[in-house]
Amino acid sequence: MERVRFRLTWYQRMMPALPAAVVLTVLSVVEQIAFPASPGVGFAFPAGMWLSVPALPLLSAPYGVTLTASSAVVHGLRRRTISWGDVQGIWTESSMGLRRIVICEGDGRLTRLRAPVTGFPARDPAFEEKFRTIGEWWLRHRGPDWSPLPQPWPNRADRADRADRAH
Repeated sequence: MERVRFRLTWYQRMMPALPAAVVLTVLSVVEQIAFPASPGVGFAFPAGMWLSVPALPLLSAPYGVTLTASSAVVHGLRRRTISWGDVQGIWTESSMGLRRIVICEGDGRLTRLRAPVTGFPARDPAFEEKFRTIGEWWLRHRGPDWSPLPQPWPNRADRADRADRAH
């Protein structure tokens, strides 16, 4: 059975702890230089932080999406299956410097994927390709009887047309 899985990149999984580890190390060094006789933590806490950094990829590994012939399986704290026939659209959304993929279902539910994602400081150079792959996968597997549901909101062209008639 054909399937494709997208997860966070290794660098994206490591990124949340790296700034904290660097800051704690710098603060410990400054403390040891400025107050050599101080009974502070010393290098024990930063060393523990650096030793825990390799464990982060294991903790964030389950996040992502698996594309199958019948559905998109979203992996997070809970696993959720979205049938391709229920999907009404797929697009990207930007928020707080991150771009992520959003899946819109027929009932209006929006599912924001935790992976793939791109943005500062953990950019994914293959993000656009992954987005295109997910979109093409949906178009190929949604089925011959799929039809778009009517939108409950007016689209931009309708609003512009109404605005022109109002003037």
